[in-house]
Amino acid sequence: MPNKLLIIFAKNPIKGKVKTRLAKSVGDDKALEIYRFLLNNIQLEIRKLAIDVEVHYTHFIDHDDNWQHDRLEKKMQIEGDLGAKMGHAFQQGFKNGYRHIIGIGTDIYNLMASDIQKGFNQLETNNFCFGPAKDGGYYLIGMTRYQHQIFQNKSWSTSSVLKETLHDLTEENVALLNEKMDIDTIKDVKQIDELEQFIK
Repeated sequence: MPNKLLIIFAKNPIKGKVKTRLAKSVGDDKALEIYRFLLNNIQLEIRKLAIDVEVHYTHFIDHDDNWQHDRLEKKMQIEGDLGAKMGHAFQQGFKNGYRHIIGIGTDIYNLMASDIQKGFNQLETNNFCFGPAKDGGYYLIGMTRYQHQIFQNKSWSTSSVLKETLHDLTEENVALLNEKMDIDTIKDVKQIDELEQFIK
């Protein structure tokens, strides 16, 4: 059995349900357009990876969307906060026999297959790896064994998430990847020409 698994935590592209912070500035329609753009980029990138992939949806499993991969499985996220959702997915992955598991979201601009591969490479010599986001969170989390505490008692969607998480892992080997931007606000969009076109 392959020992690597990529878990993608994906929001269904539903108007009014995605990029809600951004929507306060640009409206639900434009926020949905931007989310679809980010989603499409990741859908294209994962096709380059020769690993098992799981897409975990927020609202319903969409059997007719654009996720395409030879080794892809679709699942539902459980109820609860982000930590509960991620923790359950990773725990199940390890129970299913995977040794190296990486989780990503769908809100990062310019997340490439090579970034994900670098994460798996780091897990060859480290127990954990993270892709720091400029807002203080992380866009990628990888591990070689399950650690429940990193998903508990965190201030999700705040600038302290990565710092709090790393504090739980002070005795572990942890690798950090390149920092990337999470697209949450109008300020974020205006920094990227490809996205700014959606709000002109």
